[in-house]
Amino acid sequence: MFTVVDTAERSVFDGIFSALDAASRPVIGPAEPRLLVIPIRDGSGAVTGGLWGTTLFRWFEIEMLVVPEAMRQQGVGSALLAAAEAEARSRGCLGACVDTLSFQAGPFYAKHGYALFGALDDCPPGHRRLFFHKRLA
Repeated sequence: MFTVVDTAERSVFDGIFSALDAASRPVIGPAEPRLLVIPIRDGSGAVTGGLWGTTLFRWFEIEMLVVPEAMRQQGVGSALLAAAEAEARSRGCLGACVDTLSFQAGPFYAKHGYALFGALDDCPPGHRRLFFHKRLA
């Protein structure tokens, strides 16, 4: 009856998303996700890092934030985060959320006012997946 796959066409995502939106819409209104992306490019224009996120239901979800090694400890990550939060505020977002791994950016998000609200042990094994949020209003 069910087939598990590890690749799918965009139409599969669209179909599942549409079904979920239709089921939720009477309670919370339409789901209207909007990308919020700030790439970092090198001299040749290649993307070497940046921030990738989505705004949805008046919340900003940070999905990826990476600063190239040579640019770290220079305020680049803080500037990316500040620019993204400013854009999220301009879109009417109430808050931001992000998850990171225990060996990655937990202290970075805490320094920027994000509060830990959950953790998943052994994800990946031997580490924790940490969930943070911050009110933007």
